[in-house]
Amino acid sequence: MKKRTFIKLAGTAGAGILIAPFASCGTNTADAPKVKGSRPRPFLFEQEPLGYDFSALAPAIDPVTMEIHYGKHHAGYVTKLNRALLAAGGAKGNQTLVELLQTLKPEDTALRNNGGGHYNHTFYWRTLTPGGAIAPEGDLKKELMDTFGSLDGFQTEFATAAATRFGSGWAWLMRDASGALRVTSTPNQDNPLMAGVLESTGTPLLGIDVWEHAYYLNYQNDRKAYIAAFMERINWDVVAANDRA
Repeated sequence: MKKRTFIKLAGTAGAGILIAPFASCGTNTADAPKVKGSRPRPFLFEQEPLGYDFSALAPAIDPVTMEIHYGKHHAGYVTKLNRALLAAGGAKGNQTLVELLQTLKPEDTALRNNGGGHYNHTFYWRTLTPGGAIAPEGDLKKELMDTFGSLDGFQTEFATAAATRFGSGWAWLMRDASGALRVTSTPNQDNPLMAGVLESTGTPLLGIDVWEHAYYLNYQNDRKAYIAAFMERINWDVVAANDRA
């Protein structure tokens, strides 16, 4: 599968878009002076700043949900991912997050759950960054219409995948190994990059979190209402840049 990288959004809404990989963050101690008996630490990851206020997506996503989701759930995945990397003793060091996910095996439970949780949430926050195109444009718009019959056809298929994902998980628009656009869903914190774990894999372009913590304070058990609100907050400039990266 062709390697893809994510965009990194710089500045406030309306600022330019910088293409950058989902890289490891922290200090590489491999070349640092060694203390007798010490072991080099692998690269560790940091949570990316949200880049907008917790209230910026209201009323679609309320500020309290945003604060808990970003500050507790996502932050927890980063902490546990770093803990799992340290426990691996450097075996997974010096990889970008994308590379890590692409090489996971089913038995890599802690890295799978927490690496996926970190990637998926960073992807989600970026996709919701205010200030971009509110609908698909250009080549992506044409391809969505050709693939799904219309933009409404795409939205229906994507919303259905999200609504019918049993339990907790995600729904995705991805580009598969053949280059075709596809809608799929994954359980828990899995995502289409996990070629060693899932059968349906590809490059994620758009993803929605359908864990209850993403919507329950505002929508209770009305997942469909949350999905509809999410669809109105998508930054399609980000989605298009995910496809170009």
